[in-house]
Amino acid sequence: MLRRLILILLLPMMVQAQKHHEVGIFGGTSSYYGDLQERLFPKEGYRAAGGLTYKYFVHPAIGFRFGATYASLYGADSTSESPAVKNRNLNFQTNLFEVHGALELNMLPVDFDEFKFSPYAFVGLSVFYYNPYTIGTDDQKIYLRPLSTEGQGLRQYPDRKIYSLVNVGVPLGAGLKVLIGKKVLVSSEIGFRYTATDYLDDVSQTYVNMDTLFRYKGKQSVDLSYRTDELGHWDGNYPNDKFVRGDNMKKDWYWFAGINVAIYFDSFGNIMPYKKTRCPRRVFSSY
Repeated sequence: MLRRLILILLLPMMVQAQKHHEVGIFGGTSSYYGDLQERLFPKEGYRAAGGLTYKYFVHPAIGFRFGATYASLYGADSTSESPAVKNRNLNFQTNLFEVHGALELNMLPVDFDEFKFSPYAFVGLSVFYYNPYTIGTDDQKIYLRPLSTEGQGLRQYPDRKIYSLVNVGVPLGAGLKVLIGKKVLVSSEIGFRYTATDYLDDVSQTYVNMDTLFRYKGKQSVDLSYRTDELGHWDGNYPNDKFVRGDNMKKDWYWFAGINVAIYFDSFGNIMPYKKTRCPRRVFSSY
């Protein structure tokens, strides 16, 4: 019922107003917030991000956006200000590929006859692929999921399933766009993604029994589940079974921020250009 009411309210604007497309390219930075990064805006750890965007506006203020973005995420205990977290000494990286769809709202109706700029906001749904890895003591890349560092997939821990490398998130963002002339839109935006996983960084719950982990997953799994020994002051005691390793009460986040440059052009479905509807009629007289 609510959906029908919204469509009825929007229908007059969708019929009468100018529709247009925007096709653009995005470039900027990315970061992550989770068990290995305690701040949403850290002092370090930013990585590059880039992608393509497409937007279809059914009204100068209401549009639907779709995008594909490739980025890199990073987190490390060494950047923490907490001695206890630093002592854990974990780190991770992942390449991430995302596609998303969202509703975008301009605070001012942007087109060449109205406003040349506007703040905007968007909310939607994303699907992304990731695969966390760490850098070993010999500078080698080691993928973490197969190691089951928290007992994922072991029969001794039936509640810990192997996490999927494909997951979903909720994009929430805002920005400012400027129409340059009649063809180019330049936008500056930031978009946060609240994800449905706590394993972007391969850290979520508690440690598991060292002997069990060694028996089923090997020495490398034990070594990379707890890396205090690499700091040179380890007392030789591996954390007890069920000792807290991560915070499973909070899901992981990631975000992109940057510049989008797009080409603005009319919708193919416009029978009568919006601009003509705003031109005064010419009056002819006979003598």
